[in-house]
Amino acid sequence: MRLLRHLLSTVALAGALASGISAACAQTSPAPAQPAPAAAFTDVQRQAIEAIIKDYLVKNPDVLQEAIAEGEKRQQETQKLAQAAALKESRETLVNSPHGVVVGNPAGDVTLVEFFDYNCGYCRKALADIQALVKADPKLRVVLKDFPVLGAESLEASKISLAAKQQLKGDKLFEFHVKLLESKGRVNGERAIALAKDMGLDVAKLQKDAQGAEVKAALSENVGLGDKLGLSGTPAFIIGDEIIPGAVGVEPIRKTIADIRQCGHASC
Repeated sequence: MRLLRHLLSTVALAGALASGISAACAQTSPAPAQPAPAAAFTDVQRQAIEAIIKDYLVKNPDVLQEAIAEGEKRQQETQKLAQAAALKESRETLVNSPHGVVVGNPAGDVTLVEFFDYNCGYCRKALADIQALVKADPKLRVVLKDFPVLGAESLEASKISLAAKQQLKGDKLFEFHVKLLESKGRVNGERAIALAKDMGLDVAKLQKDAQGAEVKAALSENVGLGDKLGLSGTPAFIIGDEIIPGAVGVEPIRKTIADIRQCGHASC
């Protein structure tokens, strides 16, 4: 209310000045009851109005701060509504796409989706959380989605990792993911191929598959989902109707999982 009163006072003052100037310049009929449209203001009128508004905001900087805060709040609310709609529309692809890597119980009652990048330090930190959750919760299903947002090296690593899925299954595929994510320094295609060779994969087939239609489709789908959901970085977790950005630790995710089981929503 305070911000509204301030802005109304400012607009009223500016309108009154504009009307006064218009009447003085015309020196004919009395000023109209309503302020002139913005398009009808002369350069002199506009400069006078801008000077009043600038002077008011300089003397009352809290008004600008309140306006910025209100704008950010509305933007967050709009983004949340858009994300909720996108989550509902993309649910099946998020949870059951054949391109995802499934960890934990394939028939689990709750699915946790993680978007990650192999060169993301916070994803490496969150890896321990995923492992702890899977170990402690036999009914949890985790879907891992490559989301290479940190450059060409990340993209190369993701291509090899997704190609490895055609030769590795289950725990072995998750082992490959863990070892690659835990690699020190920058992770790229060369490092991913070296790891695959150590694990006994057919490297020639791996390199061919990395350029194939299956890998391209998986990356295209993941990037499309990330954009649609407004994901700005990694890791990003999705549980039910909730998007959890960042490496938040085990407990917030565990609580959200418990709430999903209790009431069907991320927060009961």
